[in-house]
Amino acid sequence: MTRPTPETLAHSARRARTAAEAPGDADHARAAAPAVPATRPAPAQVSGAGSLVRSLEALGVDVVFGIPGGAILPAYDPLYDSTVRHILVRHEQGAGHAATGYAQATGRVGVCIATSGPGATNLVTPIADAYMDSVPLVAITGQVARPSIGTDAFQEADIQGITLPITKHNFLVQDGGEIPRVLAEAFHLASTGRPGPVLVDIPKDVLQASTTFAWPPVLDLPGYRPTLHPHGKQIREAARLISGARRPVLYVGGGVLKAGATEGLRKLAELTGIPVITTLMALGAFPDSHRQHLGMPGMHGTVAAVYGLQKADLIVALGARFDDRVTGKLDSFAPDAIVVHADIDPAEIGKNRHADVPIVGDARHVIDELLAAVTAERAAGRTTDISDWWTQLDDLRERYPLGYEEPSDGTLSPQYVIKRLGEIVGPDAIYVAGVGQHQMWASQFISYEKPQTWLNSGGLGTMGYAVPAAMGAKVGKPDTVVWAIDGDGCFQMTNQELATCALEGIPVKIAVINNGNLGMVRQWQTLFYNERYSNTELGTHKHRIPDFVKLAEALGCVGLRCENAEDVDKTIEAAMSINDAPVVIDFVVGKDAMVWPMVPAGTSNDEIMFARGVRPTFDEDDI
Repeated sequence: MTRPTPETLAHSARRARTAAEAPGDADHARAAAPAVPATRPAPAQVSGAGSLVRSLEALGVDVVFGIPGGAILPAYDPLYDSTVRHILVRHEQGAGHAATGYAQATGRVGVCIATSGPGATNLVTPIADAYMDSVPLVAITGQVARPSIGTDAFQEADIQGITLPITKHNFLVQDGGEIPRVLAEAFHLASTGRPGPVLVDIPKDVLQASTTFAWPPVLDLPGYRPTLHPHGKQIREAARLISGARRPVLYVGGGVLKAGATEGLRKLAELTGIPVITTLMALGAFPDSHRQHLGMPGMHGTVAAVYGLQKADLIVALGARFDDRVTGKLDSFAPDAIVVHADIDPAEIGKNRHADVPIVGDARHVIDELLAAVTAERAAGRTTDISDWWTQLDDLRERYPLGYEEPSDGTLSPQYVIKRLGEIVGPDAIYVAGVGQHQMWASQFISYEKPQTWLNSGGLGTMGYAVPAAMGAKVGKPDTVVWAIDGDGCFQMTNQELATCALEGIPVKIAVINNGNLGMVRQWQTLFYNERYSNTELGTHKHRIPDFVKLAEALGCVGLRCENAEDVDKTIEAAMSINDAPVVIDFVVGKDAMVWPMVPAGTSNDEIMFARGVRPTFDEDDI
């Protein structure tokens, strides 16, 4: 095995970044190349491990999440005296998701550390998760000594090869002198262009050997030149289309959040009056309460958002990727729409849906230049009336609002719990969700008014994400209230990290929506498998195994339970009053609640169901 050459940066379309500007462009919202100090410190003789830790310090890293083990152990000795805080997690998966939550909440690079073999492979899920959701992550792993690589040595795994498809780039360090440059390149790659995870694998003998630490290093990334500024001709064409469209929609993805472009988005929306649709990954990029916000599109989106996209004559996609959960059956998606697709990653443009006007560039620059171009169009008197479009969309919003039915058996409604949680806690908190029904209800019934207040695993759909990600978010934003909304299935995958929270003084709050089942799987069994509930009952209702209150207390947390609507408010308020320990609330809810609206997988968005057996009526002639 050898360290990848720079040419491997282009091993796939996802990695290739065609561009016009050099890395480190000063006006890039996500530029994170190491700053060059006024005076260069003299080179120092240190171990490879010492060089690693010094590099992290020089890069401004304040916290890492990890677990020591044999191959990475040399790095833990200099870390003992470092200014970098190390948080000892209980599972490497927890380290990866915590680093992701930290990165999503702060916009900075998250860092996790694991040893070789099983330690490294336990990071694969959070690395894949970060890759799918474009999260800046650097994973540092120990590797067996260089002479043992390829011999099936104890705790050897080719983590570089394993993670090749799920990292933006990865490195196998062959010489201690490379460590400062490799770390600086890893952070730069992770945080610029389209963000993503970068793996740095370091053999144990490289960590132990003597080397020279010198800072700052010279980055060597030929071919990596992300395009930040869009082409002016494409911007002018997009502005022309916006000015003439009668049924336009702004389709906003997570790239707008990552680019720090939310203020510009609001200005563009208000200037044009165009309806705004925000994906699951973009909630908070545009205020939910804003008059122009139609809600979330896709499988469990609002009727107005789904039909707004489906019947649009112009879709302006900003930092979104037309994934299957938004488009439904692709060949029937938005058949009459002209598509303007702006993304910093050229590999995304045209990947799923043909782009009539492709725009490669950072979302902040794209939106700022669109603002100027649309303003010029308006000054020239080129505009159109979209009031009829709004009349149709407002009619849909009025007839098909988000809502739910109270359980007929008197059990606690999960939607009510989540709605009251959002109302009591407010829009300044950070909400972190696991994956499943509770995730969809949290996206629907909490109002997200600000960026970086909604964290979830959107692309990979990782059960077990919420607790460690909430931990990382709270570490990154210690003065912000952080709530994890988790399901009883997800919670049982990574709740051991609550012990980390208790011991490290990280007072997260966890709302377990306990319906006794793998809820989303059970919903599909109800709808599509004739109510044959094969292996979805968890026993958390029938047997109370585990008892989440007792489990919380055993992990050093405060445990609370709520089983009826009358106690919801006071239970949430009790949790809010506790700020010196993690809190877990076991909300025991009914098992039959479902997420609506719903577009069944593999079907057209035209087949959206407002509720079970209820199809929205939509007057095609009006469109």
